[in-house]
Amino acid sequence: MNVFPIIKRILRQFRRDKRSMALMIVAPLFILTLMWLVLDSETYHPDIATIDVPDPIVEAMENQDAVISQMTEEEALEELREQQLDALIKWEEDHPIVLLEGSEPSANGAVKRVLQETMKAMGGQPDMNPEINFLHGSSDLNLFDNVGPVLIGFFVFFFVFIVGGVSFLRERTQGTLERLLSTPLKRGEIVIGYLGGFGLFTIFQSIIIAAFSIYVLDMFMSGNFWYVMMITFLMAMTALSLGTLLSAYANNEFQMIQFIPLVIVPQVFFSGMFNLETMEPWLRAIGKVMPLTYGAEALRDVMLRGQGFSEFSLQVYILVGFSLLFILLNIVALKRHRRL
Repeated sequence: MNVFPIIKRILRQFRRDKRSMALMIVAPLFILTLMWLVLDSETYHPDIATIDVPDPIVEAMENQDAVISQMTEEEALEELREQQLDALIKWEEDHPIVLLEGSEPSANGAVKRVLQETMKAMGGQPDMNPEINFLHGSSDLNLFDNVGPVLIGFFVFFFVFIVGGVSFLRERTQGTLERLLSTPLKRGEIVIGYLGGFGLFTIFQSIIIAAFSIYVLDMFMSGNFWYVMMITFLMAMTALSLGTLLSAYANNEFQMIQFIPLVIVPQVFFSGMFNLETMEPWLRAIGKVMPLTYGAEALRDVMLRGQGFSEFSLQVYILVGFSLLFILLNIVALKRHRRL
């Protein structure tokens, strides 16, 4: 049959491209292992502050593995704002009033579960049904509202990484970059020029994605829209500089795509879509070296918590640091092609 020569040629191509063969085997195992580590975590035990709550109810909540702290209302509100607590429970007129931090769905669910089990343990008296309020968000928030900031950050990061990396790769494979390297231009000027050109496009893309999500899809938004724009732009520039950096180590578009399961997918697990508090400390430490972790957390601070710049400024500075680091590495990586 005439198909056998084709099959033989394809197999020879795979044999020559050992990186692709390894990726087809290693990448699925890597992602599955990461999913197992993230999803096979312990049950989240909420941190709850109590004010004037009867001792039997406090004891019943502790039996549900909740971490209970007794403090003043001012102290509890301050720790709620800093995300150090998941809920504040205050006893008034023979029933509890609950104030949830509200921005973490898993934490909200854990607090409600503790309350339900506590009410059952206390006999389920009608006058003990809690009144639940939210410091951030509301009871109307759905899953899309809660993960929306993460999704905005992820899609901006993902598509800029792919488009920027593949475009820069084509500049190199088509000889454009080599011709630029033969001119008096310095490597730094070439890198800044490319990032500046692509950066103008990322500004436009960031505006479209953020505005469409918030004003068309009606994603929950309690902060300043221009803060969202600033954060998404910084994430886009980080992704762009990282994509152009990795493109220096790819010979074609297919090899550029191979970086996705190794560079992009793992960041999703540490972006806030899953509760990191239930993971092992060494696993949480991995997220500290991933740009999407900081970008998504800053977006959650703005969109879900309505915070000002001072509250998320550290994440902004870290994103700027990632961008500068990748830009410097881009300049060094150009030595692979021609030393100026």
